[in-house]
Amino acid sequence: MDHGDHVRLLREGVAQPGGVWGDFGAGRGAFTLALAELIGPEAEIHAVDRDAAALRECVRALGGRFPRVALHPHTGDFTRPLDLPPLDGLVIANALHFVRDKAAALRLIKMYLKPGSPLLVVEYNADHGNPWVPHPFSFETWRTLAHGAGFTHTELLATRPSRFLREIYSTRSWE
Repeated sequence: MDHGDHVRLLREGVAQPGGVWGDFGAGRGAFTLALAELIGPEAEIHAVDRDAAALRECVRALGGRFPRVALHPHTGDFTRPLDLPPLDGLVIANALHFVRDKAAALRLIKMYLKPGSPLLVVEYNADHGNPWVPHPFSFETWRTLAHGAGFTHTELLATRPSRFLREIYSTRSWE
């Protein structure tokens, strides 16, 4: 996938530019860059990842392409409490498939979002993983998980073929 694919997967989930957003499991910033393009230069992004070196790459990449977007890197685990402001939106792309107890993680994740704000998830459309993607979840499974965490609305945004587990999808959930 390239930057254009990342943008297409998120595009329909970002209703307007601006705001304070999170990117959990940001890594080197592929989806952070896509989010920055969509929310624009007046926005802020709180990028969270356990890998400090990957976050440094994210900071460099964003600074090179979108220097006016305020990026706040946080080295940490998004399945544990974080010190973040209330978020206008949140992206979790290819990160929840590393979490075994998704229900507990989602209860915590939902607390960071302002009421009615979207949670955008990008994931492989499969319920069985492999050593590299241990706990993926199909869109139908996501609907159940999201509803159980208190997200009353969930919609499929986009799909794209994937060489790893056949298809990747994006979704928006909100209360």
